[in-house]
Amino acid sequence: MLILCRMLNFSTDIFDVIVCGAGPAGLKTAYDLLRQSNGKISVLLLDRKDPWKEPVICAEAVSVKALSKYWEIKERFVRGPLSGIYFVSPDGTKAEFYRKNCGLQLNRAELHRDIFESAKALGVLFDFRTRCVGISRTESGFWNLEVENQGNSQILTAKVIVDATGPGDKLTAKVSELSELENGKTDLEPAAFAIAEGIEHSREHIELHFGSEFRSGYGWVFPRDGVEVNVGLVLGKESKAEGISSRKALEDFIAKRYPTATIKGFYGGLIACGQSMRPLAKLGVFKAGDAASCVNPISRSGIVEALKSGTCTATSVLEWLNAKNDSEKRLAEKAAFERWYALQGKTHLHIAHAKKAFGVIPDARLNRSAHRLATLPREKRTLWKIFFEVLALSPTLIWKMRSFLRS
Repeated sequence: MLILCRMLNFSTDIFDVIVCGAGPAGLKTAYDLLRQSNGKISVLLLDRKDPWKEPVICAEAVSVKALSKYWEIKERFVRGPLSGIYFVSPDGTKAEFYRKNCGLQLNRAELHRDIFESAKALGVLFDFRTRCVGISRTESGFWNLEVENQGNSQILTAKVIVDATGPGDKLTAKVSELSELENGKTDLEPAAFAIAEGIEHSREHIELHFGSEFRSGYGWVFPRDGVEVNVGLVLGKESKAEGISSRKALEDFIAKRYPTATIKGFYGGLIACGQSMRPLAKLGVFKAGDAASCVNPISRSGIVEALKSGTCTATSVLEWLNAKNDSEKRLAEKAAFERWYALQGKTHLHIAHAKKAFGVIPDARLNRSAHRLATLPREKRTLWKIFFEVLALSPTLIWKMRSFLRS
């Protein structure tokens, strides 16, 4: 069947690259592929939904400095500036970190739209009513991608497949040759959030809540438009073994801390919060974003990380397409991991090693740290001061976290 191709007026069902998944990693990969190649390759971007029409499991806050390196900041996708963080201890004590206009509260849906429109202008082909089902290798070494579109199945073919479909290895799980690839399952943690009103908050501050109730994760309140907030939590992966429901934990958290809240909707999912040493590419299949476990292991931030991953992936894919032989292709695949590791992965690996240490800090020590920090003048409450204040009351953690401190 050629329904997909006829519907979008494609002249072929064979492409240089098919990018599966239109989150920030997939969007940035598609955009950079066309930009870096000067439009000389064919790129098809697929997703089962418009990347700007459904809520995204994300608190939508980023560093101004970090985002601006990978995408031009535009008013259309910024809800407002952020100038600080309230670190909230288990007993409710707030320790403020303040730095004017250090961050942004995004409208992530509009960021997605902005990247997509830029990619489309460069010539990226797309369809956002298509589900990527699975892949299989052809005799010629290309990849067949099975897709479902409006109830119809079809096979598309590409030299390269970029898997940016999110946590897990649904797209590649049945291909034995790809079993050694990063599977997007590294340290999967359950998260839940709600869009709510009736919560007193600062429009320019994030609230981050810590304590044993989050099982080595944390809770949050992120401002949105001055009325609504994003209130949520991420639990450590051990919570699943303990039978803890992230939705129930969130309901309890809101009832305890924000009894006047009016909930407009609950959302949830899994976050790939780890970093492994597994390859990110093989035989012309490349992993990007959450499918490559590119989320920060402790902060669980993923937007800028996904953009970085997309840029790394695009560069490596183009090297692969320009390779003159199989040996050069293998070097390009190896470079996919090396590029990410040098840019972000090495730091993530150190953080992942130190992560367990954060999860065992007793509530009483967190409370004492918050009490001491709250007495300091605002200008002395730097992020490093906050970090080391907690360590000062937990000296055994310094040895446990030595790899993180060296990074």
